[in-house]
Amino acid sequence: MDFDLQPTLKGELIELRPLGPQDFDALFSAASDPKIWEQHPESDRYQREVFQRFFDGALESRGAFAIIERKSGRIIGSSRYCNLDLTNREVEIGWTFLEREFWGGTYNRELKQLMLDHAFRFVDRVVFVVGENNIRSQKALAKIGASFSEKRSTSSR
Repeated sequence: MDFDLQPTLKGELIELRPLGPQDFDALFSAASDPKIWEQHPESDRYQREVFQRFFDGALESRGAFAIIERKSGRIIGSSRYCNLDLTNREVEIGWTFLEREFWGGTYNRELKQLMLDHAFRFVDRVVFVVGENNIRSQKALAKIGASFSEKRSTSSR
C-alpha cells in the first residue's frame, strides 16, 4: 500500500482535508494572531508576506491539511506530513498550528490521533520536530505521549 499523504480524515471535532490554493484567506485568518507564533522560530508568521511563504511551502509539500472544525465548518488551522522515508519506515508530522480558542488539548489530541492512526498504517515511526523554545508545543506533544530526544520527539508503535 502507498502512503496517501493527503487523505481526508474525520474525527468527532475536526476533519482534515487536503489544503488547496483556495484556502489561503481562511487559513491566513486563522494564523493571523501573533500569540500563535510567539514561541515559534519564525515568530512573524502572522504577517501576510511571511505567511504566504509558509502557505506556498505547504502546497508544495503535497502533504498539508486544512483543519476544519466540524461544528462551524471553518478552517481553524493546518498540519502536514512531510519527509516520508519508506526505507526507514518513518514520516514527520509538523508545521501544525491551531487558532488559540482551540488550544488546550482536545482538538490537538484528536488532530494528532487522526494523523498518527493513518501514518501507522504505513510506517513504524512518526517524528515531530519542535523548536527548542516552543514550550507550548513540547507540552502538547507530551500530553499525547510522545517521547523526546535531544533533537526531535517521536512516536512509535
